[in-house]
Amino acid sequence: MTTGVRRIVVLGGGSAGWLTAATLAAELGGRAPDALQITLIESPDVPSIGVGEGTWPTMRATLHRIGLSELDLIRECDASFKQGSRFEGWLHGGAADRYYHPFTLPHGSGEADVSAAWRQAGSELAFAEAVSPQPHVCDAHLAPKQTTTPDFAGVLNYGYHFDAVKLGHLLRRHAIGVLGVRHVVDHFTAVRSYDNGDIAALATRAHGDLEGDLFIDCSGLACLLLGQHYGVGFRSEKSVLFNDSALAVQVPHADAQGPLASATIATAHAQGWTWDIGLPTRRGVGLVYSSSHTDDAAAERALLAHLQHTGAPDVDTTPRRIRFSPGYREQFWHRNCVAVGLAAGFIEPLEASALALVELAAALIRDDMPATRANMDIVARRFNDAFAYRWARIIDFLKLHYVLSRRDDADYWRDHRSASTQPESLRDLLQLWAHRPPSHNDFYRAEEVFPAASYQYVLHGMRFMPAMRPPRADRLAAAQAGIQDVPTLTRRLLGALPRHRDLIQHLRAHGMPAA
Repeated sequence: MTTGVRRIVVLGGGSAGWLTAATLAAELGGRAPDALQITLIESPDVPSIGVGEGTWPTMRATLHRIGLSELDLIRECDASFKQGSRFEGWLHGGAADRYYHPFTLPHGSGEADVSAAWRQAGSELAFAEAVSPQPHVCDAHLAPKQTTTPDFAGVLNYGYHFDAVKLGHLLRRHAIGVLGVRHVVDHFTAVRSYDNGDIAALATRAHGDLEGDLFIDCSGLACLLLGQHYGVGFRSEKSVLFNDSALAVQVPHADAQGPLASATIATAHAQGWTWDIGLPTRRGVGLVYSSSHTDDAAAERALLAHLQHTGAPDVDTTPRRIRFSPGYREQFWHRNCVAVGLAAGFIEPLEASALALVELAAALIRDDMPATRANMDIVARRFNDAFAYRWARIIDFLKLHYVLSRRDDADYWRDHRSASTQPESLRDLLQLWAHRPPSHNDFYRAEEVFPAASYQYVLHGMRFMPAMRPPRADRLAAAQAGIQDVPTLTRRLLGALPRHRDLIQHLRAHGMPAA
């Protein structure tokens, strides 16, 4: 078939739908004769899940590329800066059991052997604190940039925390008002198909049939097109990562002008783990757990105990219960339909990969947009290969956090350590890493979901120490020089960076400086 691909129909709004529509419209839409026509169908009755409130640093480039300013995000989405994650209680649950996975790479990393230099130095500092100033900046509740730093630039690498529902609203206004996306608020009722099996149109209750050449399924966990219409199977990962439930609640800060965290705090419990995200006006807190290991009542008691322990004010709020099936679609692009966001899959909120996968999917659709239907099958194979790899790597990385735990207070943690629940790919890597640190040779894709440095932060944070072998002298010297610079750099940043909350308030009041 040589039919041109000119009409894109996105089914579903929320962060995934609007981010995908905006990504495509910003560069492929417009009023030019060859521009794509992008339509988004949004149900008037389906609310956004709106729990995921953290991003990776990639979101900065994504927002800039679609034409949104950082100031828009801060002012309209209750946003703050995220500099990484802090893990508490994951190793053994003791009082001093914590480590950071910061967004900034180890100072002097690259070809340098940072792991060996840290080990040889015999530093009393944990790995992340020894090789990066960012954990110290986070502990001091400072921002990753100054008041004079322009949009999307930073002294340290950062992403965002924000209200996900408000982000969806901001993206919608921008996509419609600036980028020219057609917005149809209506109930989707049926799929109209061609004789060859391609989708021809989506039927709606009030707007009739909306025709398209490529259909993007952002219908969430329902997966109305790829899953329900085409019957593309779902690959469950429940046997590897057990979590299938979450309780979420929003609570005010105990002190509205007090320190504002700039890292997601992930705290391990016997029942699972909690996320704790600081927005300027509130905290978003949730407990993630496995229904096979913990019942709902015990999970709710653990969540309330965490809130009390962390000083949350007493609020009469019933936690919102969320059920999910950990896993992903066996294919993501079938015929002229591709799934993005929760329709493609979901594992759990650990390390905030959900929105990053939306960004990656939308960008790959944009960059590989097939000119004709005949080219679409080639693009689909490439897309499916890329995202099968990415999902597998995410599962490896998340499972790593559990495999390395030494907690022995619940079957939940003991079962996670069982070799029978570990992917073979992760077991192979851990066997290699017993004799050397992770390197870029272990992750060969141009756009890895998690680089080797992320694995080093988690491995060393969880006290996994490879056997020492003599490193190359030049690589060791480069790493030693980098580590020796960290204390000086840290002192400089601690003296120069503003308090995180102060920067947010300054930017909301005075705006962002020009680049």
